[in-house]
Amino acid sequence: MRRLLRRLLVAAAVLCAIPVPAADSPAVPDTLVQRIAACTSCHGEHGEGGDNGFNPRLAGKPAGYLHRQMQDFQHGLRHYEIMEYMVAPLTDAYMQEIAEYFAGQDVPYARHPVPTTTPAAMARGEQLVTHGDPARGVPACMACHGPNLTGVQPDIPGLVGLPYDYISAQLGAWRTNTRSTVEPDCMATVAARLSDADISAVSAWLAQRPVPADAHAEPPGAVKPPLRCGVLGAEG
Repeated sequence: MRRLLRRLLVAAAVLCAIPVPAADSPAVPDTLVQRIAACTSCHGEHGEGGDNGFNPRLAGKPAGYLHRQMQDFQHGLRHYEIMEYMVAPLTDAYMQEIAEYFAGQDVPYARHPVPTTTPAAMARGEQLVTHGDPARGVPACMACHGPNLTGVQPDIPGLVGLPYDYISAQLGAWRTNTRSTVEPDCMATVAARLSDADISAVSAWLAQRPVPADAHAEPPGAVKPPLRCGVLGAEG
């Protein structure tokens, strides 16, 4: 009963986010932009990200990555009720169309606040991002997400420009099994090897890093991931 009530509340929230035309208003155009109004109500008009630190930027992320996230929500591998409800009725082809739309958006990055962090923590974050921690089997973030942390086509997302709250929440989600993906789930492996302090340090260092002039994802094959990753198929 409680789960049903939660789903009804989620449905109501989604419907409230979509403008309803008056009876005498012109017909709503059947365009992709109009049909994804529920997406942009949280993620920004062009996928630039929400005003809070938890609705991430979609604009410019590799289409393969965006498509995979919708599949993961649809298949119960990633959990957030609003997103699960939104993607449940979508066909795979339609999710690919949505992914390609947001991947093609090119808009400025917003800046988000970074919590006060000690120099030691920032140094630890930089170490993990740029060199990893070989003793604990933690590869550098740059080893997968590219030397400029802008991602790699077609499946690896960029990390620059993401808010502290979002990065730390997602690393925590991997540790608590509320976010996962197809096996082998390399991010779950990495997150399990990080301490709480490590997650805060990495999140803070990434969140304060300037976005490079060219923030586009690197071309396919630009990196060779150090761990096997199911989302990369034969590459990982």
